[in-house]
Amino acid sequence: MNKYELAVVLNAKIDDDARADALEKVKALIEKSGGTITNIDEWGKRRLAYEIQKMREGYYYFIQFDASSDAPAQIEQRVRIMEPVIRYLCVRQDA
Repeated sequence: MNKYELAVVLNAKIDDDARADALEKVKALIEKSGGTITNIDEWGKRRLAYEIQKMREGYYYFIQFDASSDAPAQIEQRVRIMEPVIRYLCVRQDA
């Protein structure tokens, strides 16, 4: 099992329920891929470094999890097509 961190930026224009639902879907994807979530760090609404899809703000979440080496590819494949996700990045953390 490797340690990973998934950074997700969600659309700031959606309501709180839709944002919570999108976060639950991401967590379910991690668990479905055989991952175990260890920590979720919510940064809240922040200004983006540059405009993306005519948006200047987004909600930032950092999800740390343990998973096998093939899990990040499966997770990214599903997160990529989620409507409220503006940006995402999954990186392996050094032990």
